[in-house]
Amino acid sequence: MNRPLVLILTPVKDATAHLDRYFELLDRLTYPGDRLSLGMLDSDSTDNTIEAVRERLALRESRWRRTGVWQRDFGFHLPKNQHRWAPHLQIPRRTILAKSRNHLLMRALDDEAWVLWIDVDLIDYPPDIVERLLAYDKPILQPHCVCRPGGPTFDLNAWSQDGTLHMDKQRGGPGLVRLDSVGGTMLLVAADLHRDGLIFPPFFYGAGSSTIRRRHPLLGRAAGEIETEGLGIMARDMGAQCWGLPDLEILHG
Repeated sequence: MNRPLVLILTPVKDATAHLDRYFELLDRLTYPGDRLSLGMLDSDSTDNTIEAVRERLALRESRWRRTGVWQRDFGFHLPKNQHRWAPHLQIPRRTILAKSRNHLLMRALDDEAWVLWIDVDLIDYPPDIVERLLAYDKPILQPHCVCRPGGPTFDLNAWSQDGTLHMDKQRGGPGLVRLDSVGGTMLLVAADLHRDGLIFPPFFYGAGSSTIRRRHPLLGRAAGEIETEGLGIMARDMGAQCWGLPDLEILHG
């Protein structure tokens, strides 16, 4: 069987502590390596992330169909002693993350049929995750990211019903659920959607759309959505439905 080509993309920043597990999980994948490509973008790191990535790729030259690693600094650094989840940092942080994703996409995408976005700090997912996601043949699909099996949803950027319904409330149902917005911890996207213009907006996108939240939690008003959430709204505007799998769990550290 001639399986479709898949491009795995991962933006990284100060990620040396996560790289060993990240590559261990990739090495476990059961999808044929000659049908997989890998692209990574390092941005604004203050450690040796880029060198550590290149070292690990050099050890796996024959593992995948092709690989690429790029660097693009945006001059964005978190203030000292402030966590990246601090509310006042979310808009600038996610603006840069959206730009990182888009830059990586434009550099790495070639002839693949699918793009699989995987965050560097995931700690576990099934070895056959690629096959399982592709089997649904949905244009945009994500598994359920949690911090412990059966626990609450970690990736709260995946939602429906005005941002009130996450996948932990939809377990045990029909399997597939419709999403208005998506997260990026692991996200499968049909490559032609990206080629047709689907990006991660580095700005608030979708003002006037019926699927944005009526009150954005950071702005206190309807303003559209940004980054992965903005991608979900843009996909809907392009005629593509986003889907989630509440019972297919992946673990975040």
